Amino acid sequence: MQGFKDFVMRGNLVELAVAFVIAGAFGKVVEAMVDVIMGIVGKAGDQPDFSAWKPADLPIGAFITALVAFLILAAVVYFFVVKPYEAAKARLFPDEPEAETVDPNTELLKEIRDSLRARPGL
Repeated sequence: MQGFKDFVMRGNLVELAVAFVIAGAFGKVVEAMVDVIMGIVGKAGDQPDFSAWKPADLPIGAFITALVAFLILAAVVYFFVVKPYEAAKARLFPDEPEAETVDPNTELLKEIRDSLRARPGL
């Protein structure tokens, strides 16, 4: 029983559960935004759903609807989540300047030089 309790109370599991719940709620928000944009696209083309279009009895319209929905979803996530997140991250947590990389051979040569200088009689 202790093993089960340790498993359930492990930090990673709790964080994963919270992320899953938030992702589900966020998915509904993004889906609603995609529906709004798909409605706008449908108004522009006089057809809100392309699924009825079946040239040569092939369900090409369903594919086009799914493709447009995916592109809109990707744009919504990118412009309303990724870009604001990157801007906030850059503003709140600026990148630390990278430490100057030192060639190990140069360091070794400096150590040899210093040890030679420290020798008496030279």
